[in-house]
Amino acid sequence: MKLHFPDDFIWGTSTAAAQIETASDHNWKNFKSKDGHTFNRTTDHEKQRTEDIKWIKAFGSMYRCGVDWARLQHAPNQKFDILVVKEYRDFFELLLKEDIEILFVIHHFTNPMWFENFGGWLHPKCISTFMNYAEQCIEHFGDLVANWNTFNEPNVYCLNAYITGDFPPQKKNYFSGNKAIGNMAICHNKTYDLLKQSDPNKPVGVSLNTALFEGLNPVGKLVAKFTDWWFINRSAALFKKVDYLGLSYYAHILFKPTALTAIDHKEELERLGYPHDDMWAYNPEGFAKIIMRLYDKYNLPILITENGVCTKDSTKRIESIKDYLKIIHRLIDKGIPFLGYIHWSTFDNFEWNLGPTYRFGLASVDLETKERSMTKAGQFYSNICKENAIDI
Repeated sequence: MKLHFPDDFIWGTSTAAAQIETASDHNWKNFKSKDGHTFNRTTDHEKQRTEDIKWIKAFGSMYRCGVDWARLQHAPNQKFDILVVKEYRDFFELLLKEDIEILFVIHHFTNPMWFENFGGWLHPKCISTFMNYAEQCIEHFGDLVANWNTFNEPNVYCLNAYITGDFPPQKKNYFSGNKAIGNMAICHNKTYDLLKQSDPNKPVGVSLNTALFEGLNPVGKLVAKFTDWWFINRSAALFKKVDYLGLSYYAHILFKPTALTAIDHKEELERLGYPHDDMWAYNPEGFAKIIMRLYDKYNLPILITENGVCTKDSTKRIESIKDYLKIIHRLIDKGIPFLGYIHWSTFDNFEWNLGPTYRFGLASVDLETKERSMTKAGQFYSNICKENAIDI
């Protein structure tokens, strides 16, 4: 059976600059990951931009990507480094020549060290400083961009950087997390206005991460309910000015009352009978529930900005693509408007605090040589993009 998608449905993949470029002077440089690697050399993308276009082109007509703030701007409010601007512009122009549209992400988890050193997202100067960066992104790249995400998963970033301490600057304070995401939301709403002044016809959103949170005992249920409120409801309400709901989804997170993930509790998840990838419990139907809930509340079109599974197994990745796309097709049939589906990720990269052995790529990257190779899952997704349909 073949499921066809609307003629204007967007297919693509996503990356983050820091996860595929060699680390510059940003806050993740030299970070020690869980798998023992150091956040420094990642996939050598900055050395292979032209060659990487063939992989991007294999996976649809839109590439969701960003730039390295620390390379572009060496001090607060400083003019962008024109050579770095040219490097990115040259790459974007090559993408456009291949009929690949750019979904530009202004902020994706990394900050220049000078930004971190003056207090990062907790300091009053963060808003004016970020706005200067955003203004220059619009000035230098706006003519090449088809669609904007101001922030990638600000709820993930603030939870991990300021509450759980898993991301730099590794704070552990709930109120700091609230302050940081509040400042990001102010920046988003201001940037939305700037983008609409620059070109009112280009869509603007954020990528809001979502997950299915479930408690396994009475205390776990309370933790799950609060986490769901803070992570989804509160975050969506803060980032008010959007033209569409940009949503990502990966995880079914269980609480007992602390979180059970496959990263640290794989055996317990298996004992309890929960399917999982290499990071989280797996429940695609949870995404359907969240999509319907947010669409009912906001009545905006939906773009899936990130989705995938962490695995080295192409068979598992193919099955997950089928599972998620069947859900999206079903919801389209119910009348929910979808703009498109952006898969994470184009190729394997450095998975933040966990490291490069945690794999999401449709194209595989050799840890030592950085050589790219197509996976069976990549070929499967490439065929979907070409046919605008999926065999199930």
